[in-house]
Amino acid sequence: MTTPPSTDKDLWVSWDEYNRLIERLALKVYESNWKFDMVLCLARGGVRPGDAISRIFDVPLAILSTSSYREEAGTKQGDLDIAKYMTMTKGPLAGRILLVDDLADSGVTLMRVREHLQQNYQDVTEVRSAVIWVKGTSSIKPDYHLVDLPHNPWIHQPFEDYDGLRPHQLSSWLKKFEQN
Repeated sequence: MTTPPSTDKDLWVSWDEYNRLIERLALKVYESNWKFDMVLCLARGGVRPGDAISRIFDVPLAILSTSSYREEAGTKQGDLDIAKYMTMTKGPLAGRILLVDDLADSGVTLMRVREHLQQNYQDVTEVRSAVIWVKGTSSIKPDYHLVDLPHNPWIHQPFEDYDGLRPHQLSSWLKKFEQN
């Protein structure tokens, strides 16, 4: 399937492009020569990039759920919620942490999560952030990013197809991909 053309209001991203962007972000972190001990990705948008980066660098992955896009089918930003607990498989959160999300929209999520880590995880010695996109509305610049979006478009990421897909629709959904 092809994606529609992008405009100043809408940025359309295919799966292939999305995967290349994640790889380019990982390369940018690598080329900085900064060594980190763990990836902390922000669910949901940072899960895919965080997973890939933790695999490429062969470091543990931690997941922290945050949410601010709940209103109007996930298209309007509201108050930020940060989960009380974090999921990780190897030891406590400690050392140098690469904080990964998909984008910096207002910058509030990255800023508040950094504060959350400083207040609640004394064994964390350094936090750097990595995102694919930074919108012009962001109050902060992450340590690593790929694309500046001064016009603040809505980013149509490839996994958003699942936002409107429900279990009872799966059979007909899959048929459109079957070859004759």
